[in-house]
Amino acid sequence: MHSHIFSNYPPKDKSNLISLLQEVQNIYGYLPESALMDISEFLDMPLSRIYGVATFYNQFRLKPLGKNIIRVCRGTACHVKGSANLLFALETALNCKAGETTRDKNFTLEVVACIGACSIAPVIVVNDDYYGRATVKDIPKILKKYTASEVDTEKIEEQTTSEQ
Repeated sequence: MHSHIFSNYPPKDKSNLISLLQEVQNIYGYLPESALMDISEFLDMPLSRIYGVATFYNQFRLKPLGKNIIRVCRGTACHVKGSANLLFALETALNCKAGETTRDKNFTLEVVACIGACSIAPVIVVNDDYYGRATVKDIPKILKKYTASEVDTEKIEEQTTSEQ
């Protein structure tokens, strides 16, 4: 039960839904299903409506993030400079698609519209570390900094040699 969260809110006041979702996500890093069910009961609101709000807003996550968040910029400057190749190389190395988290929960791969570092395009951000003018060849070295286990660098190296 998440009753400690509810102590700041009056029961059945549906206007507090977003505030409750934000507070739960601040605690857990995402919105666990059990918390959504508790919110549904507390606000006397259908679970489907709570899911509707949680999936409508980009700020909410229904799955936990990985330990390291990789953001690939797909803005115009990065796109022109080849960020699609970077994204493909990361998906290959991590064995997960954009928007997903690796099985070991070490990485979450995200695509963003613009990072705001267009002068050093293409850009990848891992947590708060920026990697400008990134190339497919840089991916194994970048990932190695954030992983205890080896990522599949052989797949990237095969792809790199086939691009040359």
